[in-house]
Amino acid sequence: MATLYTHQSENIAKTWVLLGVFVGIVIGVGWAVSWYFNNPGILVIAVIFALVMNVLSYWWSDKIVVGLAGARQAPETEFPDLHNLVENLAITAGLPKPKVYIIEDSAPNAFATGRNKEHAVVAVTTGLLAALERAELEGVIAHELSHIGNRDMLVSTVAVVLVGFIAIVSDLFLRSMLWGGKGGDRDNKNPVLMIVAMAFIVLAPIAATLLQLAVSRKREFLADASGALLTRYPEGLANALRKIGSYQTPMRRASNATAHLYIANPFGPKAQTSGLAKLFMTHPPIAERIRALTGGK
Repeated sequence: MATLYTHQSENIAKTWVLLGVFVGIVIGVGWAVSWYFNNPGILVIAVIFALVMNVLSYWWSDKIVVGLAGARQAPETEFPDLHNLVENLAITAGLPKPKVYIIEDSAPNAFATGRNKEHAVVAVTTGLLAALERAELEGVIAHELSHIGNRDMLVSTVAVVLVGFIAIVSDLFLRSMLWGGKGGDRDNKNPVLMIVAMAFIVLAPIAATLLQLAVSRKREFLADASGALLTRYPEGLANALRKIGSYQTPMRRASNATAHLYIANPFGPKAQTSGLAKLFMTHPPIAERIRALTGGK
């Protein structure tokens, strides 16, 4: 019978499989471009640019994200219960207490960010504090601390680096085609192989983005399972997700750049949760997450 422990181990395995496929796409794009142009120099430039930009974003991720979210540091004198709850759960999880931020927004939501556990941030909206009971809030905070403990920021950064690399190489390739660039010794190349290489380069960014979103969804399932294990009360997080999912209004400062960080889609439940639309979701459907937590109850 499936348990939270089996869900946790399955999601870890699936995440690394997805990242492995990411690397395969990178290798495929590298082969296609180098084969077409007979010049690997463009790959070196693309890799360096993608790595530098994403490492810088990762290093200052906490400052960048809280700024985009409009969050402010939550004074302990103003939010003593929240600080106490975060500290107690951090101790239970064996983590340093993260910085606590508040977002003035009626939509119930929360996120965690930071490059590692020593520089982590947990942010919650005022709407979340108003809507949830203590056990439910514990479930949400445990979920966010699990993202920190599971090194999800690192996994997300690896995924972003790979997506950035693929997008840059594909863009450079398409621009060179528009400018009239030709592959080295083009007349002697196999035309079928050339079509395959060009199709791979053009479609790779779409495939990479879909994989990045898939990684994000798997990490949400993993954080749900880890958070439930931390509190020993899956119903707390399940009930919190029910309340969060029933709120129809999007957050005022919802952004595609940070949407994957939140416990629930900050744009609200308007997105479709069936068919091809599910492939482009940053989060699994809340109903599926609740079923995983409660064993289908």
